[in-house]
Amino acid sequence: MSNFAFNNPAFQKQDPRNVATYPGAAGAQGAQTASLAQAGMDAAANAQLEGMYAAPPAGSIETDRMSVEDTVWKTAGLFAILLVTAVVGWVWTLGGVSVDPTAGVSMLPMIVGALGGFVLAMIITFTSRKKVRPALIFAYAAFEGVFVGGISAFFELLYPGIVVQATLATVAVVGVTLALFASGKIRASAKMTKIFMIAMVGYLVFSLLNLVLMWTGINDNAFGLRSVEIMGIPLGLIIGVLVVFMAAYSLVLDFDQIQQGVRNGAPRKYGWVGGFGIMVTVVWLYIEILRIIAIARGSN
Repeated sequence: MSNFAFNNPAFQKQDPRNVATYPGAAGAQGAQTASLAQAGMDAAANAQLEGMYAAPPAGSIETDRMSVEDTVWKTAGLFAILLVTAVVGWVWTLGGVSVDPTAGVSMLPMIVGALGGFVLAMIITFTSRKKVRPALIFAYAAFEGVFVGGISAFFELLYPGIVVQATLATVAVVGVTLALFASGKIRASAKMTKIFMIAMVGYLVFSLLNLVLMWTGINDNAFGLRSVEIMGIPLGLIIGVLVVFMAAYSLVLDFDQIQQGVRNGAPRKYGWVGGFGIMVTVVWLYIEILRIIAIARGSN
């Protein structure tokens, strides 16, 4: 009769192949295969994570979201179109590439550019909330360039060197405004925007009234009511300085809208709208500075 004590498994000789954890066992082979597969998956996942961390951040194209960099490139492209068509407007106005004070000038480029730009600006402004049409914005830049080139050539004939002066002054105002906005020293506010809108309405009424008086011949001065002097200072200079500040604040509003669009994750296509807004303001600023310099030089 066998001893029951020896029936204890601890005293029995075991075949290693019967142990599940033995490398040759069927269960062990499945466990090892699973472990190797899991390790491979972990390694692949870690490699993918490392690749994601090492990759550059997603840009506006990948995310299809508005970004400052993308808006800057779009704005630069619009101004490139404007500059090219401005050359066309300049040459068209003068009837050639040379500036000849004795030669006649054509007012047609200014008229075509101004009317085309105004109509397109109205369409873009009132339809961009529903649908952004880059083609219309390109067309606006082209018409605006013809207008700017035409009026610049006309003023250059009357006041040689005025275009360079106005261009440098415009770049200076835009640069200072951008620097102040980027540094956080100036920001758009509800109160200032309300004052700006009231001032804009007043300025538009004044400009329309002045235009009517000049067209009807009631006021035949070169700049209409702007040529009227107050204490020896032309009214156009006083108004012009105020308008330059208004245009500078309009730039602040443009920058602020772009910043809000980027922060709120607006679709990338709205970068065209931001570029359009900046172009409208910069052209307005340039024309006002051109007129201020002309009035100051004319008064001398």
